[in-house]
Amino acid sequence: MESSGVPTAPARRRTGGAGRRTPVRRFAPPAWLDGPLTSFQLVVGAAGMLLAIGLVMVFSASAIEAALDDQPAWRPGVDQVVFAVIGLVALLVAVRLPVGLVRRWAPVGLVVAAVLLVAVLVPGIGMELNGSRAWIDLGFTNFQPSELAKLVFALWGAHVLALRDRFLTVRTLLVPLLPVFGVLSLLLILEPDFGGVVSLGLVLVGLLWAGGLPRRWFAAFTAAGVAMVALMVVVAPYRMERITSFLDPFADPSDTGFQAIRGFYALATGGLWGVGLGNSAMKWNLLPEAESDYIFAIIGEELGFLGCLAVIALYGVLAHAGFRIARRSTDRFVQLACVAITVWLVGQAALNMGYVVGLLPVTGLTLPLVSAGGTSLVLTLFIVGLLIRFARSEPEAVEHLRRADRGRLSRWLLPVSERVVDPVRPRRARRPERPDEGSDGTPERLARRAPGPGARTVARVVPAPPGERAPRERAPARERRTTEARGRVPEARRQPPPRARATESPRRPR
Repeated sequence: MESSGVPTAPARRRTGGAGRRTPVRRFAPPAWLDGPLTSFQLVVGAAGMLLAIGLVMVFSASAIEAALDDQPAWRPGVDQVVFAVIGLVALLVAVRLPVGLVRRWAPVGLVVAAVLLVAVLVPGIGMELNGSRAWIDLGFTNFQPSELAKLVFALWGAHVLALRDRFLTVRTLLVPLLPVFGVLSLLLILEPDFGGVVSLGLVLVGLLWAGGLPRRWFAAFTAAGVAMVALMVVVAPYRMERITSFLDPFADPSDTGFQAIRGFYALATGGLWGVGLGNSAMKWNLLPEAESDYIFAIIGEELGFLGCLAVIALYGVLAHAGFRIARRSTDRFVQLACVAITVWLVGQAALNMGYVVGLLPVTGLTLPLVSAGGTSLVLTLFIVGLLIRFARSEPEAVEHLRRADRGRLSRWLLPVSERVVDPVRPRRARRPERPDEGSDGTPERLARRAPGPGARTVARVVPAPPGERAPRERAPARERRTTEARGRVPEARRQPPPRARATESPRRPR
């Protein structure tokens, strides 16, 4: 048995007999940083500050380019504010969504996302920008289906793994995720959108890590990813220029290394304190995509190294909050979804900042909550709302909120979860259970199915809600029968069958 690399239960001190050991916590945070609502406060604080920094920097980075294009200088910044307001509405909707409802519609959302990825390839529907047909023109904005595909893939994957948790093996862990990931990646490559494939891969890594995949499989996936990148480079040679230009951008400063070199100049000009908000020189149409892909370079130029360090620290706080929710939650779906979403958001931010400073090849990924973009900002705020919803469903948070005296507006905007583990709500009327099915609709033959040859069972620990005793784990029926057979011979086996006893001839007295 191999356990997951992500702990699923909070570290708690146990008191018992002499046979039990009391675990010692290496780092004990202060009381004000380890309260029942700490996860909720960390998510709101980190995401809110990143959103505020993003709105200010989009105003600063896009004003000059808009003015040079004979547009109002304030137009891109106001558009970003409008999308932020829409995203905040989506955040409030996500906070009020029951977890069971999210799980119920996750498969339908995955099908819709796949249909949209196919539709965007149709010339009359999809719109081509910067050599990629990845947008659908809605009239007032451009919609990018790949952003929706990442979200629903994370939720659907967490839902499937949570359903299969009782009999989860390496095979059942990989089979539902890898085929779907392959289909979605193929549709993204056809656009082409290499950055979308990388982001989708981050979601897959988060799901497999939280699901308990052994480490050696990640090494195999890394080798397969390198082979896939090599194949994509052979198919489209321009990708080789992107991958190798970060090694020596000054070898071709006017073409492949143009954007990277301008980003270096922006970071070098900023120094420690920066040149001041609004005083960037590279945003004067010298740095392409300054308000989206390379907005981290503008932050470094105007706010300096300290401003970049503050942004990195906020993403670190967001990562800590996401993993903290996964550790303290008792709902397996919440654990899986939190890890997948956190790895996706923080990993995408790390990749963006990595290629801006020259450590990684340019992939075209934006900086979540900071870069300009309508679809990405709205969906990212919706994801933040899901994290807030999951944070408020922690057992200690639910108990604290039920005791707290809150106002009517607070109760309406931020409702308290009725259950710590929200059951999946069926889309149709619930049919009566068959004898060969469990209470959750899972066939008993799947629950009793033993792992095949070469499969390894993935184990995890699910903490019991506070105040309740953890249920005793019962061995499968096959193992119980084997154990009973070893201890004693059942009475029915010692007696011959009735028919044999009837045909037996009586013994003659001697």
